This record gives sequence, structure tokens and C-alpha cells, in this order.
Amino acid sequence: MKPLFFHVDLDAFFAAVEVLDHPEYKGKPLIIGHRGPRSVVSTCSYEARKYGVHSAMPMETALRLCPHAITVPGNMRRYSEKSKEVMSIIKDIAPEYIQASIDEAYLDMTGTNLIYSSPREAAILLKERVRKETGLTISVGAASSRFIAKLASDYRKPDGLTIVPEGLECDFVDTVGLKKLWGVGKATLDRMERYNIRTTQDLRQYSEERLGQLFGQAAGSYLYKVCRGQDPGIYSGENKSHSISAERTFFPDLIQKEAIELYLLELSQEVTFRSLDEHFVARTIGIKIRYPDFTTVSIQTTPQDGIYNSSEVFEKAKNLFWQKYKGGGVRLLGVGLYQMYSGDDIEQEELFKDDEKKKRSLERVILGINKKGAGLKRASSLLKEKD
Repeated sequence: MKPLFFHVDLDAFFAAVEVLDHPEYKGKPLIIGHRGPRSVVSTCSYEARKYGVHSAMPMETALRLCPHAITVPGNMRRYSEKSKEVMSIIKDIAPEYIQASIDEAYLDMTGTNLIYSSPREAAILLKERVRKETGLTISVGAASSRFIAKLASDYRKPDGLTIVPEGLECDFVDTVGLKKLWGVGKATLDRMERYNIRTTQDLRQYSEERLGQLFGQAAGSYLYKVCRGQDPGIYSGENKSHSISAERTFFPDLIQKEAIELYLLELSQEVTFRSLDEHFVARTIGIKIRYPDFTTVSIQTTPQDGIYNSSEVFEKAKNLFWQKYKGGGVRLLGVGLYQMYSGDDIEQEELFKDDEKKKRSLERVILGINKKGAGLKRASSLLKEKD
């Protein structure tokens, strides 16, 4: 049975949800993030990207580039709600899937030729259902591996569909080109330039051993595989019944403390709200850090009590990060909840035993109200604006 994977990526997701809730924003440059001298951009609409605005950029820089942009602080609860709607549709169409983050998922469509006449038919069905039932658009990539599927989903964004036939992975990588090859950042490209490596074809002239000498073992192995259209196995995820995790890859790399903590906050909120939806409580929290040379480190902690709310997850994730961080740029951040068990059972036994469980209960109520369209928010944010 030939392997077939889809990568589904929601288009400018946070901004798209804001436009859905505020139609007056449609067609205008929109930036998600707090205004302030040390704030950073969480994400932005495609209209804002035309001015050079991108995620993790200092807000002051973004507003200099696009002074007429609309800025909104963002609402992770609302984004989590819409994400769940999309994942519910994916669950109907794909036999197996892994939710990699709030706005992307890998679908294992192997064997679905018995259900759908072609990968294109399945992808079009998925895109149409998402548009009709959620008001959002997705880009879909289909290929024989998760890596090529992810590369394909980005190829015709937004609202794209790209299918890479088996056997043509290397040709597709050449079409995408070295500068747009997922996982290859500016620092790596600058280093390649010194060795006269300007295309994926040039890169294939080097052995894996030689690339390891030039770029480091982890990065060399990665580059050797991806320029040949091979899946480097850079993504790994567990079934959601065992863990709930989310991760983000950054181009350019994260450097600023404010940007790092912003994304730790967003990831912490994301995994917490997913755990609320799925009625799970975690015993263990972990983070993952990947550096520009593709070195990846992780660390976990298991508190005496369960982990009940997003502020607690964020504080623990932040402490773990600064404990493990070795300095320099950050290519990828991940936050995960592990050792999951039924949150409902725990709450029945010790519903208001301490403040942390009270916060969890409050977050569950807010989540439920938001699902009914009220858009309720807590009076204070988890990460207050720093002036």
C-alpha cells in the first residue's frame, strides 16, 4: 500500500478568525499583538505581509513599515475553538491524523483510495467542508511523506492545493528552490553562499559526511535528505490520547526574550485549551527547543499536583525554557502536556481544592461561553504588556 500524507495549514489563521468575527477588517492590513515598545508581532494578515511585516517582528518595526495597520491583542480561546471545528472535519475525512499545532495537521491518508477516487477529490472535499462549515480557508499539500506534504501546502498559499506524485519529490524540491526549502533559514543560506551552494542541485553534489563537516552533524544530515526530497523525520508526534503538544517553527529565528515568551504563552494556552476540550489533566509538562544548527533539546517536569490551567502551564514552560536555553537563535519551540488522565474525574473529587483548579474551572466556563459566540475574555491577560 503506497503511503499518502496530507499537510493541512490554515491560512493566516489568527488574522482570518479576527476577520471572520469582524468583517470590517477584511482586505485591510491586520496585526495580531499588543502595541508597546517591547511587544512583538504574533502573526498578521496577508495584506500586512505585503509591507514586510512578519511574525516575531518588534511591533514598533511593524508599525513603521505599515503605520495604518489595525492591531488587535488576539484571543487564544477563540482561535482554539475554531481550530477544534477544523480538526473535527479532518477527523471525519482522515483515518488518522496528528494535530501539530493550532493551525496545522498531518493526515495519514494511506489506503483511502478505497474511499475517495483520488487524493485531489479528498483534498477538495476537505477544503470545501472547512470553508462552508467554518468560514476559513486551508492550504493542502499531498505527498508520499509528511515533509514533502508540508512543503507542498506552502507552495500555493493561500487557499492552495498541491499534489506531488510519488517519484517526483526531488523534482518538486528543485522547483521550490533552496531559498524556500522548509527548514533552511537565512544563516544557513549565507553559509551556503560561501561554498557556492546556490541551488538544491548544488547541494546534492555534497556527501552527507561533507555536509556534516560544513554545517554540523544534525544540520548536515537534514540538508542531505531534504535536497533529495527525502523526509528527514524532523516532525514527531504522539497520539493525542497520550499527549497534547504544539510546536512552531520560526523564520527568521527567535532572538528577543519578549518574542520567545510570547510564543511560549501562545503554545501554553493552545495545549491547555485543547486539554479542556478533551477533558484531560496532565501530570507532566515539557518543552522542546531547536536551534539553527538543528540541534534539538527537551526538558520535562512533573509537579506534585496536576497541571490545571494555562497560566500554570506558561509559568512552568517559561521556567523550563530559561533553565535549558543555551543562548542564540531559536528555530523551533514546542510545549507538550504528558501523562494525561481524565480531568472530569479529578474535578469531581477536588473541584475547588486550590486556586489552580479554580482557574481551570473558570477557563472551562469561558471556553463554553465563547463556543456560544459571546466572545468573553478575562479582565487581565496572562502576559501583561511591558512598557
